[in-house]
Amino acid sequence: MREAVETARLMDAVYRNQRHFYDLTRKYYLLGRDQLISDLQPPRGGTVLELGCGTGRNLVTAARRYPDARFYGLDISRNMLETAEKNIKRAGIGDQVHLIEGDAADPFATEGLDIPAFDRIIYSYTLSMIPVWREALAAGIRCLAEGGRIHVVDFGQQGRLPAWFRKALFKWLRSFHVSPRSELKSELEALAERKGAGLEYRQLYRGYADYAVITSAE
Repeated sequence: MREAVETARLMDAVYRNQRHFYDLTRKYYLLGRDQLISDLQPPRGGTVLELGCGTGRNLVTAARRYPDARFYGLDISRNMLETAEKNIKRAGIGDQVHLIEGDAADPFATEGLDIPAFDRIIYSYTLSMIPVWREALAAGIRCLAEGGRIHVVDFGQQGRLPAWFRKALFKWLRSFHVSPRSELKSELEALAERKGAGLEYRQLYRGYADYAVITSAE
């Protein structure tokens, strides 16, 4: 609980001002988000949960693409949620998208929604920001519906990019308390095995981003 409170304070401090121009700048380097949204394909009337929804950019884009689905966004930062609320209201999709203030690593964070399981769960450039990222993944698996899918995109290890680029990028990311997870693939493999689920994993843009889909058995 204490760690969650500290994380919330940190995120509020980091994004108190940035949230106002966050989406204008992040589109140039948070690569793969639109591919993730394209791959979601939720069932008609299905439920989609984004853990770490930030400004709501993904929720707005996805809700417009899939008007028959219901979307839920959870974030630990009250400042980010305030911006997300404005963006959702501006888009006119308030009836389709609902926001929750909570910790993505809390397995009970969505209990108040009275939704036993979600058809799709999204982690879009959030695991690299969550200190207890393994717990956040486990929390998502816990509320995934049978036959549902978890979609992940995040910073990779830049393995096929120039060393100077990797060094500069990682240094810059650290200033925002972002840490690309070198063990992401192995953690996803372990989760999929425990769940009896399938895993699709690949690197995008020469290793700039990691992209993965876990598909639960029906």
